[in-house]
Amino acid sequence: MNRIRLALVLHNHQPIGNFDHVFEQAYQESYLPFLDVFSRYDPLRMALHTSGPLIEWLDRRHPDYLDRLAELVATGRVEIVGGAFHEPILAMIPARDRLGQIRSYTRWLEKRLGAKVRGMWMPERVWEQSFTRDLVDAGIEYTVLDDFHFKNAGLEDSELAGYYLTEDEGRVLAVFPGSERLRYLIPFGMPEKNIEYLAEMAEQHPNTLLVFGDDGEKFGTWPETHKHCYRDGWLERFFSALVENRDWIRVTTPSEALDNMPPLGKIYLPDSSYREMTEWALPVRQQREMEEASHALRDDPRWHRVRRFVRGGFWRNFKVKYPEADEMYARMMMVSRRLAELQATGSTSDTIQQARDELYRGQCNCSYWHGAFGGIYLPHLRNAVYRHLIRAEGLLDRAAGRQDQWVEAVADDFDFDARREVRLANDRMVALVAPGRGGRLYELDVRAIEHNLLATLARRPEAYHEKVLRGENQGGNGDCASIHDRVVFKQAGLDERVQYDDHPRKSLLDLFYDPDATLDDVAACRARQAGDFAHARYDARVRRNPNRIQVQLSREGRVDDLPVKITKGITLDAGSSVLEIAYLLENLPQDRLLHFAVELNFAGLPAGADDRYFRDAEGDRLGRLGERLDLADAAGLGLSDEWLGIDLNLTPNRPTRFWAFPIETVSQSEGGFELVHQSVAVLPHWLVKADSDGRWSVMMRLALDTARAEARFERPLLEPAAV
Repeated sequence: MNRIRLALVLHNHQPIGNFDHVFEQAYQESYLPFLDVFSRYDPLRMALHTSGPLIEWLDRRHPDYLDRLAELVATGRVEIVGGAFHEPILAMIPARDRLGQIRSYTRWLEKRLGAKVRGMWMPERVWEQSFTRDLVDAGIEYTVLDDFHFKNAGLEDSELAGYYLTEDEGRVLAVFPGSERLRYLIPFGMPEKNIEYLAEMAEQHPNTLLVFGDDGEKFGTWPETHKHCYRDGWLERFFSALVENRDWIRVTTPSEALDNMPPLGKIYLPDSSYREMTEWALPVRQQREMEEASHALRDDPRWHRVRRFVRGGFWRNFKVKYPEADEMYARMMMVSRRLAELQATGSTSDTIQQARDELYRGQCNCSYWHGAFGGIYLPHLRNAVYRHLIRAEGLLDRAAGRQDQWVEAVADDFDFDARREVRLANDRMVALVAPGRGGRLYELDVRAIEHNLLATLARRPEAYHEKVLRGENQGGNGDCASIHDRVVFKQAGLDERVQYDDHPRKSLLDLFYDPDATLDDVAACRARQAGDFAHARYDARVRRNPNRIQVQLSREGRVDDLPVKITKGITLDAGSSVLEIAYLLENLPQDRLLHFAVELNFAGLPAGADDRYFRDAEGDRLGRLGERLDLADAAGLGLSDEWLGIDLNLTPNRPTRFWAFPIETVSQSEGGFELVHQSVAVLPHWLVKADSDGRWSVMMRLALDTARAEARFERPLLEPAAV
């Protein structure tokens, strides 16, 4: 029998911000039982990557697990694979942060586990050739990608048993192709099928290497896999089969293969990821076309020859597909740049190091993309990214010696779209305004609770919505299948909840509706918008006083056939948690009323709980935040989240009608399709009657009260005197 080497490389990961019970469940269902089973098979070796967020949690909650892991490292049975500490997509962060994340994680692993780190896990296998330089400079000798990357470079299946070398600016890195076939066979194919496949490969490629590299969560946490792997004994049978056939199957590690096998040659790999990820990165229409074409051609005998030349999109375009991801990216880059500037002055204080750690946590990849995995649809993951970035910025303020009460406004191209945004900030709040995009307020940070109230997400088409609308629910039939093949609805009636927005769910969006527009039509985006202001460019200027700054935005647009001018001002005082918002409408007709609305959205205020509720101007409760409100002639509207510890009060200076409704998305996750609450939309609206000069105005105060949250601590998260 011909011999073959098999490298088992597991990747265990939980993202920053995931719930503690999810970490614990994954530990109990995947990480611990896998280690228990593996430990009993002395002849076997494996390589293990555990992401930084998860390993820090394990070190706090289950240090005995890491102690056991260190013992297996010491005996040579487990090779520890390093990586970027907090699992960022390397394409999403500057080179300085790639180097910092990789080096700091290597030091952590070597200190805690006694490991010699030679390789790294490439987050989501998102690869760009220029990464080679940074990896080698950070001390990395190899990484594991998918065989899909190598096929994109023109290699065939027969050329993928082994590893290659790649190079950039003279730095040389070993790259291992992970087998897509094994990704689908393990653990979903019977152990005998896996052995048969290894025998076929040994016959075709004797004395060479196959690599399995995939998520450890598929051994227990993915739906139905705990029963399959442990109660039904798949993992024991698989390991037993490997041991029984160890005369021709040598289970090895990447480093051992690197030391004992020559490379197959040199290769330069195109920018790519694993196959499914490239499909998810496509625009929805092209994604659907690709799925339809693949389905139509799968039985064509020529398809297997053509398929290796077919690939989807480029990972970075998730920032185009989801503008909210681009906003997080731009915010992260703002913090990273400021940290680099402070470090360039020679500052190396503990506060600087803490800020760096918080920045790295805010770079965790899961919130920045979406597919069958990826968490941009999950509010708690987006909130966690912003929490760490806001905390990092507060630490940088402290390191820079900023004290007491202050206010400032800075204009710059913060989101890299060749247009200037305005950052209005004080010691309590940060507000980011985009004059070039409807004059909207697109981020509102509350420093005391480290929360961005505008970490929202719009409702938009997804390729999988066709399955939802067709009702293709297979239910939980108990079968163990890959997540990519499951169609499960976690709630009934999801087909009726699929809706799409025609504008971003941000704040200070200026909208005009027909006079008879209803709450139901507005909530479903069926109401006709008569104005052209929501997406248009506003002129902006900043007015400064020592303790008071105003951003003034103006635009002359149209409401149907009428020319109308809007001027709005956003004012912030030093030491204040109040935004003053003033509107002036001009050139209004005398003979008709215009229906004008200002949309605001508030994220991180979940629905369906008694301690999250609306209040009227007198403080009386009006219902939970997930409910719809249609108020007439109200003096104001409040939103309370007792768990988060914040009260919002929107108070106009004239009687106002209010609409309020939840924004909910239908999205896909590992467990199936689900309804997710994204934000609460609040729309003060008026039937505008012009005065004798054709003008109309309103002033609103948006007051943010975090006393409830701050009272839980002996001091605020960031002491005001140190901010």
